[in-house]
Amino acid sequence: MMRLLEDKVAIVTGSGRGVGRETALLFAENGAKVVITDIDEGPAKEVQEEIMKSGGDAIIVCGDIMLEEFPKRVIAETISQYGKLDILVNNAGFTIDALIHKMTDDQFQKVMNIHLLTPFRLIREAAPYMRECAKEEIEQGVVNHRKIINVSSVAGLKGNVGQANYASAKAGVVGLTKVVALEWGRFNINTNAVAFGLIDTRLTQAKETGEELNGERMGIPEKVRQSFISKIPQQRSGQAREAAEGILYLASPMSNYVNGQVLQINGGSYT
Repeated sequence: MMRLLEDKVAIVTGSGRGVGRETALLFAENGAKVVITDIDEGPAKEVQEEIMKSGGDAIIVCGDIMLEEFPKRVIAETISQYGKLDILVNNAGFTIDALIHKMTDDQFQKVMNIHLLTPFRLIREAAPYMRECAKEEIEQGVVNHRKIINVSSVAGLKGNVGQANYASAKAGVVGLTKVVALEWGRFNINTNAVAFGLIDTRLTQAKETGEELNGERMGIPEKVRQSFISKIPQQRSGQAREAAEGILYLASPMSNYVNGQVLQINGGSYT
């Protein structure tokens, strides 16, 4: 059976849970060496163990991805362990919802930092191992595609009540994606985004029973969640594995002529 990412090295941020976890596992199934990042060591170790038990290869770089030094550390540890970087998936994130007249500066800025500033920093830090390496290859007549996949959201394309911070950040992710695609496309670096609709993760669970993160309860009110589902043509939320499969497509050779695009994974158009 052909493995789409044989011998590729991939960083997947926020890969201890949810879509990030499924992406890391799916990448490993397809032959990639995976760098797992998460703020919590426990879930990250579980993912690593699952990959290793299946004969795969993975390392963990834990910490707060929003810290200025973290992108430097994760790139450095990736190169130290594997000597190269082929795929970068900017997936890590969380939500802090509030109506705009009740949203604080801190709530707005935290969400902007995790979803937009952090991917920018990681891409910039990856430049020597993606852009500069590609320049040398091109001079030698070698074509080697590298991939950057940024996780956006339908909220960034169409807005969403109570998510001025999240929608703004995810719209910014689309802009960032298109700029990198324009600047780095000549170096055989494909930069694309996925825009998820309602995918079952801890961020979209019923808020009434959701986990807490950074002092905020995650999730969305159950009535709102059901309202979203009623507007989806397929009449259901998506699974994390289905979301990861879209990321795999953009990371694979099947997307070598896809650049600067936003792949919506949402069960159909929202009204």
